[in-house]
Amino acid sequence: MPSWTRVDAHGAGDADKPMNADSTLPAGTRHRALLAVVLAAGAGTRLGRLTETRSKAMMPIVGQPMIERVLEMLATGGARRFIVVAHREDRELVAHLRRSSWADQTRLAYQDQRMGMVHALKCAAPLIRQEDVTSFLLSSCDSLYPEGHVARLVQRHRQDPRDATLTVMWTSPQAAASSALVVLQDGIVEDIIEKPSGRQIAERAPTSAPLTAPSLYALSTSILDHLHQVDASDRGEYEFPDALRFLIAAGGKVGVQVVRGRMTLTHPSDLLALNRHFLGADPTAPAVERVLPPGTVLVPPVRIEAGARLGGGCRIGPEVYLERGCRVHGRGAVARSVVLRDGSVEPRHAVDGAVIGGGDKV
Repeated sequence: MPSWTRVDAHGAGDADKPMNADSTLPAGTRHRALLAVVLAAGAGTRLGRLTETRSKAMMPIVGQPMIERVLEMLATGGARRFIVVAHREDRELVAHLRRSSWADQTRLAYQDQRMGMVHALKCAAPLIRQEDVTSFLLSSCDSLYPEGHVARLVQRHRQDPRDATLTVMWTSPQAAASSALVVLQDGIVEDIIEKPSGRQIAERAPTSAPLTAPSLYALSTSILDHLHQVDASDRGEYEFPDALRFLIAAGGKVGVQVVRGRMTLTHPSDLLALNRHFLGADPTAPAVERVLPPGTVLVPPVRIEAGARLGGGCRIGPEVYLERGCRVHGRGAVARSVVLRDGSVEPRHAVDGAVIGGGDKV
């Protein structure tokens, strides 16, 4: 579980508050409508077998898909209209969005080939232009940020005349090598380098904690004019930092809003951390949607969905999420774990600190 520490760069730091998907807008800004574009076409291959039957965007976080948690975060940060970029074959995601509480506020764009953020944004560009807006939020579907960060990002972008405002965070040199390195000069982004080499990190960020940009931005629609300039990387993807570099080269001003950390969904351990975090939001109350068999012992916090199958004499908790369709056989014990709809805990077996899915039986 992450530990948030206060950071600041040229007055752009977040307040030191606990992580929560529900952020609060500063006074006087909640009434302003805002468009948010969410990129959700990724397959989530680093989640391994967990994404064989559903996408990363549909991974459950205590009863809600990750995409729903992201939309909630953006909405409480000021967004009132959404464009979600999905893969056309992700029928579960499309069906969810059409019946969700955001359905009337959401339009879908499709990215049939997974070729990076710029390509995904190109797929959304016609819908963005139809919205007749001058700015919008751009977010991946795999990260949640501390309480209030989205609102502060929006506020900074509106108060400071910028063509883009980037969420930035301090990381280690090792982590920077797989992210986008941000180079600042007097609070303005001078350069941004996708997946920098060790030499680039040493030369452009001569500190032990380089500044990097995760995928959450407030952008002027002028960024759309630079998407066609981006060439494919060696990996065959069209990288968004390259579009920002063209924006900067054309005289665009790019600012930053620092965040002290985030929770991201990349590996199975992240899915476990996210579920344990949201279970911990109310550590005293179990949420049980079914009648439990005799001898079941609950240790809150737990969430047991209707359709989860339990044998008699099980011990469930603390910090356990059982998704509908999973099975815990008689006298099984589950603690600090997630059991997904296609996962099973065998009779008399004890599980602690695990994600069980993808057809796993333990």
